[in-house]
Amino acid sequence: MNILLLGSGGREHALAWKLAQSPRCKRLFAAPGNPGIAEHAQLVALDARDHGAVIAFCAAQQIGLVVIGPEAPLVDGLSDSLRGAGVPVFGPSKAAARLEGSKAFTKELCARHNIPTGTFRRVTNKDEALAALSEFSIPVVIKADGLAAGKGVTVAMNADEARAAVADIFSGKFGEAGAEAVIEEFLSGEEASLFAITDGHTIVPFGSAQDHKRVGDGDTGPNTGGMGAYSPARVLTPLLEGEAIERIIAPTVRAMAEEGMPYSGVLYAGLMLTPTGVQLIEYNARFGDPECQVLMLRLEGDLVELLLATAENRLASLPAPRLSDDTALTVVMAAQGYPGTPKGCGTIRGVAAAEAAGAKVFHAGTAIKDGELVASGGRVLNVTARGSSVSEAQARAYAAVDKLDFVDGFCRRDVGWREVERERG
Repeated sequence: MNILLLGSGGREHALAWKLAQSPRCKRLFAAPGNPGIAEHAQLVALDARDHGAVIAFCAAQQIGLVVIGPEAPLVDGLSDSLRGAGVPVFGPSKAAARLEGSKAFTKELCARHNIPTGTFRRVTNKDEALAALSEFSIPVVIKADGLAAGKGVTVAMNADEARAAVADIFSGKFGEAGAEAVIEEFLSGEEASLFAITDGHTIVPFGSAQDHKRVGDGDTGPNTGGMGAYSPARVLTPLLEGEAIERIIAPTVRAMAEEGMPYSGVLYAGLMLTPTGVQLIEYNARFGDPECQVLMLRLEGDLVELLLATAENRLASLPAPRLSDDTALTVVMAAQGYPGTPKGCGTIRGVAAAEAAGAKVFHAGTAIKDGELVASGGRVLNVTARGSSVSEAQARAYAAVDKLDFVDGFCRRDVGWREVERERG
């Protein structure tokens, strides 16, 4: 089977690495890809916003499955266009992708179907938002409603920060994503992520993870797209995972089907483990980044068969996905300046040495310049390793990090710290 993978980041490199291992994969194409993905796939110049060009490529290359990595093409409705042309695609419809594309949509769905989440207010202008702040205690969470590339979310620790966040959103800083906003109750507890694959009817759990959003050690500094992650997140015990599936994920899948927009793809639930039970923070409509990297390292089955069965609405015919009991942990190497303006074009050497040390290095923001591997984004590499415990996986990942020669790069040195502390007792 010929497969087309859309995307260019670390998530897509992890997917390409796993897709290429399948005996069902005859040829793998990736658009636009990156130098790491090029080790597994033929890179092609396709713009995911040009639905006609993607459909024409699929016809010319007899593509049997399209895997959409990032969220923007999903929210843009590319999966609908492909399905309309008879091309099997892994990823939700435009209507269903609103679970990620609109925070207000998700909150209102939860309210209609009694899915546990924090209280909220949807606001459409600055004055309305400022007035609504009085309904919430501090800390309070202010979010741009739409896709803002991992930005547009503020946990305001005082009233001045809250007002400044509202002003930011309605200043146009986030474009269309900031046309509306959601003000939310701040939920206390520990965060974890739970993944499920669904074809709109059948739901299969696909592992848990915990990521690190703050740029600095000890969870300090500004939020980022993610500086590292590990899986499984053992704080999400089997009992709590069952509660999350029963009270959050399954009701969401049922509600989407009942409301005429069945959800097909991966459903990524950001959860807060509160003293009163598991609550939904938000949904993503695709594999997380860098969570996908640790999930793919643990997956022991055939990814192509799983994604194709989902696309063809026959997930119930497959056995449950098998994930290793090992822990997988990834460390994000970022360019100096991230998450602000990252320093570009820094030379990267030592990837082979890092992999020889027992890790898999996924490319997130790299390019080839004058024959050298260089940084081309904020998050540059994902150094990923497995171990029988978080401590062991962490040690292996950092041993590999230390083999890299990336002068313009930096990373957190404490990925997995919560679980390491629990392991030490």
